[in-house]
Amino acid sequence: MFVSFSRRVTVLLASCAVAFTAASLATTAQEDPADRLGPELTEPDPERVLGHVPPPAPTDSAPAPIPRPGHVAVCGEPGRDEIVALPDPSAPGEERPLWIRRPPGPDSADLPVLYLLHGSSSTHATLMDAGVGELLDRQMCRMGVEFVVAAPYGQVADGSTTEWADAHDGRFALEEFVTEAAVTAVEGEHRRSRSLRTIGGFSMGGYGAAALALRSPDLYSQVVSWAGYFRVDDPDGVLGENTTGHSPDRLLGSEKARDLRFLLVEGREDHTPLQEGSIHGEAERFSSLLTERGMTVTTLRPPGGHDLTTWKSTFPDAVDFLVSGWAASP
Repeated sequence: MFVSFSRRVTVLLASCAVAFTAASLATTAQEDPADRLGPELTEPDPERVLGHVPPPAPTDSAPAPIPRPGHVAVCGEPGRDEIVALPDPSAPGEERPLWIRRPPGPDSADLPVLYLLHGSSSTHATLMDAGVGELLDRQMCRMGVEFVVAAPYGQVADGSTTEWADAHDGRFALEEFVTEAAVTAVEGEHRRSRSLRTIGGFSMGGYGAAALALRSPDLYSQVVSWAGYFRVDDPDGVLGENTTGHSPDRLLGSEKARDLRFLLVEGREDHTPLQEGSIHGEAERFSSLLTERGMTVTTLRPPGGHDLTTWKSTFPDAVDFLVSGWAASP
């Protein structure tokens, strides 16, 4: 119980810490594309540790997006936010919200999608209020590659820490929601290929992103884990007794997962407690396991702790990583 409380409080404090940043973004005057890029978006602040980083082998026929730095629609017009409420008996009010932010213009099957999973004490609204959408708009403009951002609400009515999983006793099915209902709601008739679909997340969401990608390797091609952990940490016992199938460090044997690309981010001062040990060192440990298997991994160690301010500082590097993966698509 103490561990769960510590993880929840840490994320709540992080949400408060970014409120001022979000308010500043909301009041910024309209800028030219060149002004919007700003020097802070191109300086490589985080400490970068490269693992095995060959380009992924082509896995489908989806065309790679063509970069047009400074000349895409989002440079002049912000992305459009939409909240979709999907039926789910386990959600408060029996409806599960899904935040979707689309760049200007029509949707299409060759527009990549980044699915984002929040932490144990936050929601999709936390990410919206922290200006995640606006910051990613800026990176899309800088790189000249636009993509959809989609963040589901991951809390349940009974207050359990969900680990973004399907509860063993059937109380809720968050993994099923993310991998099925959310994908259908976001992509609709414009179903994406695996090569253009990425899953990422923060803290518990960073764990969930790694676990879901390894459990459904035919669905995603890239993973971004900000302050994730790569072994089971299940304070509310939602996974039951047999947890091996939910532990990322135990799911690396599948040939289907070999071409997954991983970006792991861990603040240098992040010592957030888990049931056993802490998040400190998890990125290095998991990176070593990936490298041993010849998988693609990049690790970032930015200054800071377990908070959105630290994680947002890596957005330029994260988008660089994603675009390099999408560029390798046929």
